[in-house]
Amino acid sequence: MRTLLNVIWLVFAGIWLAMGYALAGIICCILIITIPFGIASFRIAAYALWPFGRTVVRDPDAGVFSLLGNIIWCVVAGIWLAIGHVVTSIPLFISIIGIPMGVANIKLIPVSLLPLGARIVDND
Repeated sequence: MRTLLNVIWLVFAGIWLAMGYALAGIICCILIITIPFGIASFRIAAYALWPFGRTVVRDPDAGVFSLLGNIIWCVVAGIWLAIGHVVTSIPLFISIIGIPMGVANIKLIPVSLLPLGARIVDND
């Protein structure tokens, strides 16, 4: 069931969201000081491509630099990516078959706002 949901997700929302994260990652990697943001963005792009069967876990050992980085990320890119999640979740919620995908899209919003100090792990 996860594979079917992931394939449907990939076609209707995942590819577009992953391209947004990849674009943010490329921009962050061009600017040398923001390379950690670029790496986090590429990790989330992979999660946005295939979200079912995986979850986000916060790292309790993330320090002050993670907090400061998340504030900067939220202002520069996180808000725009979260808006992208909300915009793509609306048509998914309207269709009956898209409701699980809309929920997955909303589940991506916290990690899109605060990516540093978060790990993406398998549910198993």
